[in-house]
Amino acid sequence: MIFLLPWAVPAFISIMSFGNFFNDSIGAMNVQVLSFIEKFLPFVDFGIVPWKTAPFWTKVAVIMVQGWLGFPYIYILVSGILQAIPADLYEAATVDGATVLQKFRHITMPVIFAVAAPTLIAQYTFNFNNFSIIYLFNNGEPGTVGGGAGTTDILISWIYKLTTQTSPQFSMASAVTLIISVIVISVSLITFKKFKAFDMEER
Repeated sequence: MIFLLPWAVPAFISIMSFGNFFNDSIGAMNVQVLSFIEKFLPFVDFGIVPWKTAPFWTKVAVIMVQGWLGFPYIYILVSGILQAIPADLYEAATVDGATVLQKFRHITMPVIFAVAAPTLIAQYTFNFNNFSIIYLFNNGEPGTVGGGAGTTDILISWIYKLTTQTSPQFSMASAVTLIISVIVISVSLITFKKFKAFDMEER
């Protein structure tokens, strides 16, 4: 059940809670979690990690939060695929002298990627356009990299800033939107072809 815990809480509440959790000065990550680790590992000194004031650590925190939110779906998907793989394939591989690693490489992984390719593409597209986690966690901060974009902004959150700032830049926002479409479509087609998802559909 703990693997499904992220689904039990609305995503926006989780993101805002993690925003407080990763607060540099009073957040539980620095005050409790890292301090607890330092007690058991005296040779480790994390200090005060700037989770929300340093671009690198903010990106790390955002990735951790998204991993927490997206884990249950992938967990259930992969679990279902593993249960659906015929045991005969593994038995035949054993008879042929295949090792555990070879079974994983030539049976398990290809089946997972072939069956899960459409879902993985959907997850990629969602995360590529995941405005809420950037906006709610730290609003693209800290700092800027030019053009009104923050150091942790993604294209979709930058588009939001371009269209809601004091002097909206709708032409730039439209151009970035087209770029997003081209990137998402291109990567999706390449991934489908690589993992032969179209062949699986035809079968």
